[in-house]
Amino acid sequence: MRVMIVSDTHRRHENLRMALRKMGKIDLLIHLGDAEGREDYIAEMTECPMEIVSGNNDFFSMLEKEKEIKIGKYKALITHGHYYCVNAGLENLRKEAYGRGMDIAMFGHTHRPLIEYDKGVTLINPGSIAYPRQPERKPSFVMMEIDREGEVHFTIHYL
Repeated sequence: MRVMIVSDTHRRHENLRMALRKMGKIDLLIHLGDAEGREDYIAEMTECPMEIVSGNNDFFSMLEKEKEIKIGKYKALITHGHYYCVNAGLENLRKEAYGRGMDIAMFGHTHRPLIEYDKGVTLINPGSIAYPRQPERKPSFVMMEIDREGEVHFTIHYL
């Protein structure tokens, strides 16, 4: 199974189109918020199932603020992250994910990519595919791949 994880598109979709072309067929797109009302457009672009949550710039959105989903044998919490104050650190999100029995917590908001394995919970931030903030300022996303044995692998990709 191949899952593309993105966040913070902010109505700028050219990089998402490039990432989708680069990666080929995916089975699921996870968008971690700040689609700014363009979730239907993004869903059409991906041609696969999509899970999406609202971000701090998704004003008047009817999207859920977070979801618990199952991907293969893994339980994942998907959220934008601002309700957990991720700009100030990851401890609140880590505790929440651990307390809910999640294997993975995915978040955006910081515009900085991250894969962190800690206390039985994997924290994933794809960064921003539109407005990156890490030192290199390269648009980024994460690919989650589940192999034939059902084991998960995460990779940060840059455009």
